[in-house]
Amino acid sequence: MKHRQIKKKVELAMAICMIMAAFVLARQGAVYVLSEKADDTEICIVVDAGHGGSDPGKVGVNDALEKDINLSVALKLKTLLEQRNIRVVLTRDSDTSLAPAGANNQKAADMQNRCQLITETEPVFTISIHQNSYTTPDIRGAQVFYYGQSKKGEELATILQKNLVSRLDPENRRTAKANESYYLLKKTPTPTVIVECGFLSNPEEAELLLDADYQNKLSRAIYMGILEYLEQEGLL
Repeated sequence: MKHRQIKKKVELAMAICMIMAAFVLARQGAVYVLSEKADDTEICIVVDAGHGGSDPGKVGVNDALEKDINLSVALKLKTLLEQRNIRVVLTRDSDTSLAPAGANNQKAADMQNRCQLITETEPVFTISIHQNSYTTPDIRGAQVFYYGQSKKGEELATILQKNLVSRLDPENRRTAKANESYYLLKKTPTPTVIVECGFLSNPEEAELLLDADYQNKLSRAIYMGILEYLEQEGLL
């Protein structure tokens, strides 16, 4: 009888040990799966340098071409983002158009191909770099536009605008603005914002936008806004 009781206790202890071992292995397996999933998670952002090729965009009062400034700022922004291990897809990395050579409407084909690239890439969001212009030379200041029906686009634009003001031009009183007509904002499945970095019709701002140091400051302001948004979304 005593021998039988000892045997049962030994069997019970062994069963408990097996259950505990299985529990530990299950936890280790879960951690492994979660770690593997985390390693596979990649933040991807599309950076779109507006215009290019035969389309110069706005022409400044100092003859600066919008397409050149857009590309320069986009490349600087790409470098900053990649330092944080964020994958950046550029719509263009040189002075080219995305339209096929034989397209009847070069502008329309260019825009359609930009939207297609963004759709296929499936980024967290897209930053489209542009320069502004107005009929009088006194207007200036960076401004971010978003699609009015995109809540995430509005949140991103608001954060970017805040950083552009605080880090670039504290006297800028512009705010992020909704727009329902910009093709790129309407035709992309993930949030897209257009950053109008300044006014090429303003003599002072047009000169600043050609300055490499100012472009560095500008791209860093956009970069810091991107990081703030990603942190807010729990992606960093």
